[in-house]
Amino acid sequence: MTLATAIERVFDTITRRLDGPLTVVIVVLMAISLSVVYSASGGDTFDRMLGQARNFTVAFIAMWIVANMSPQTLMRLAIPIYVVGLTLLVGVALFGEIRNGARRWLHIGFINIQPSEIMKLGTPLLLAWYFHRKEEGLNWKDYAIAGLILMLPTGLVVRQPDLGTSILIFSAGFFVLFFAGLSWKLLITGLVGGLALLPVVWNYLLHDYQKLRVMTLLDPMNDPLGAGYHIIQSTIAIGSGGILGKGWLSGSQAQLDFIPERSTDFILAVFGEEFGLIGTLLLLALYLIIVGRGFMIAMNAPTTFSRLLAAAITLSFFTYVFVNIGMVSGILPVVGVPLPLMSYGGTAILSMCIGFGMLMSISTHKQLVST
Repeated sequence: MTLATAIERVFDTITRRLDGPLTVVIVVLMAISLSVVYSASGGDTFDRMLGQARNFTVAFIAMWIVANMSPQTLMRLAIPIYVVGLTLLVGVALFGEIRNGARRWLHIGFINIQPSEIMKLGTPLLLAWYFHRKEEGLNWKDYAIAGLILMLPTGLVVRQPDLGTSILIFSAGFFVLFFAGLSWKLLITGLVGGLALLPVVWNYLLHDYQKLRVMTLLDPMNDPLGAGYHIIQSTIAIGSGGILGKGWLSGSQAQLDFIPERSTDFILAVFGEEFGLIGTLLLLALYLIIVGRGFMIAMNAPTTFSRLLAAAITLSFFTYVFVNIGMVSGILPVVGVPLPLMSYGGTAILSMCIGFGMLMSISTHKQLVST
């Protein structure tokens, strides 16, 4: 066996469980992220970019490991992952570390973890398993149990408080319920009930800073140097980019440190200023390719579990993108949701890539079975 043949076999072994279209787009987005993170850090140090490269490396390895698991293995892990994640959320509520007024982190041994990230995948994973077991016939009791499975982690995360993450967990679980056949009557009833409860939520459940974010959305100029500063500066940066942008490392809002959280939640403002409308549309096209590929995998999935899980992961990714873009462009309140595969960070990128690994598991194992 020649060296070229050996290398080809090794490459095939590594990549055969990775979904080609997904992998290519993910790698392209990672490369774009590294360049924008470098620019957002001022363009005078590689520390932030190297940190992001490490995050991507760990996340990509995790994605590959999960992609090599069969969907049957993922089903067996559904209950343990959910139970462990829920237990850790209870631990956060009792013993969690308080940072910036929120109790979201739990110190275990030598590391700090954010258990809410586990539940972004653990909740839809368990719900997909539950509806797979009940696929022969569903009644209102089944949906009630599923609702309890969904509301337990959502409620614990809301209590931290972490509105952005709770929205993502709830949406991921809700998508499973929707694709499992939740009736329109229940959906409309829930929507009407939710609207009726808005005064209660506003007066008794939302914290003062959350109310301020909503009011700032309606009128950012009411506090231009305080609560409205994020939205005002991000919209100025995006607007100043024009059609073609100012060029890499040439965005004045970013380089002069006007954009807050410019390498994390508001990285799209940096990208929009430097690459303009054309660059932003190309970025959105890459995201839409991922969404389209995810739906193709869901439609071709051989089991109820695989179909529900793939659809939920895909729409959860879309929700990530939609909420961040809406937040940065000033059409949604600032809730601290990063831009997928672009914003600097570790845990969010890791959980996102594990979700992609689940999609690839569903895709490639089906192909292997069919052949």
